Amino acid sequence: MFANNYLKKNAIPVLIPEVPVFNMGISVVIPCYREPEILQTLQSLFLCRLPDSGVEVIILINHSEIAPKIVKSQNRQTKGEVEQWISENKKEGLKFFVVGPVELRKKWAGAGLARKSGMDEATRRFNLLNIPDGIIVSLDADTLVEEKYLVEIENYFRQHPGHVGATIAFFHQLEGLTGKHLEGIQLYEKYMGYYKNALDFIGYPYSMFTVGSAFAVKAEAYVKRGGMNRRQAGEDFYFLQNLVQIGPVGEITKTTVHPSARLSDRVPFGTGPVLQKWMRGEEDLAKTYNFQAFNDLKQFFDIKNLLFKISEEEYEELLLKLPASVKMFLNEDNFWMEISDLNKNCSTLPAFQKRFFQKFNAFKILKFLNFAHEDYYQKADLEAQIFQLNKTWKSNAK
Repeated sequence: MFANNYLKKNAIPVLIPEVPVFNMGISVVIPCYREPEILQTLQSLFLCRLPDSGVEVIILINHSEIAPKIVKSQNRQTKGEVEQWISENKKEGLKFFVVGPVELRKKWAGAGLARKSGMDEATRRFNLLNIPDGIIVSLDADTLVEEKYLVEIENYFRQHPGHVGATIAFFHQLEGLTGKHLEGIQLYEKYMGYYKNALDFIGYPYSMFTVGSAFAVKAEAYVKRGGMNRRQAGEDFYFLQNLVQIGPVGEITKTTVHPSARLSDRVPFGTGPVLQKWMRGEEDLAKTYNFQAFNDLKQFFDIKNLLFKISEEEYEELLLKLPASVKMFLNEDNFWMEISDLNKNCSTLPAFQKRFFQKFNAFKILKFLNFAHEDYYQKADLEAQIFQLNKTWKSNAK
């Protein structure tokens, strides 16, 4: 069985004793913490057209072991409501399971551990049937899906058998939003698009949206990746940016998920907290990373091949030709040590090119942007930066 070692090493418990159906192909995992509207999410799944393979939905109700009584009470109530809903909504080929409330250790309690617990259970169930290509789908309890959601996920992985995972197109729910709240989520989505497109522009090969309610991964790849991390927020970003190191992660665009745009303090950062700060005037979503910082980094990425088998003296000379923001960052980050390590372990240029972005990955790009905006640039008008990106991209394409 493909996941035996992973399950044993991590002491994965059995959460669902019932044996999975023999043709199971998709497992949708939904962490649920203080979610009074989860039935809407389940109803949207129930209305989906079903794929050829069987589908399971795992709802993992969870809270910290030290959560307030009111939270634990609400979660117990939610479980009762979900159990009632499941008993009244049966559909051949689609099976719902509700687990919990699971009490998470206070040290790790949060979105990452909850998502991990559900995805580990999905992996265990695929392992029982020895289905390494089983698809584990990450969804949130405040997110609605379209009728073709399940079918398009199955179609995508059939058409791209070599892909280990995929993100899914998303568009936040806007119904009922007005004024500053509506403006905030629209600006936030524009920012996310700008950031992803800017990564494409500079030549970073693994640009993607990282939204916890909008990605899928093959079970075997999940195991090879080491499973979901236990971060209390940003677990999706870290998981996906590490997943690309073991294989291609594509993008499913023929269906769209619709996360909530609610204000929330459930996690330290993400859509909910960002919108709260925007509403309180503590964050200006109309401003973003200056495009020139991306353009500076592009100049470095454009000459990365020159770093192959380069001497330290030649490296120092090359730095002198780069923009000041990049030169100072590389010096302070001591990036020469990583280049030296790459050259010791890469005998060919193609190998060096591939591994270069394991060193200068999405985390380091973000680190550079924050560094550049401390001493070299100021955040600038979002619309203007989008315009500048598009203008420069078109100009470079000529």
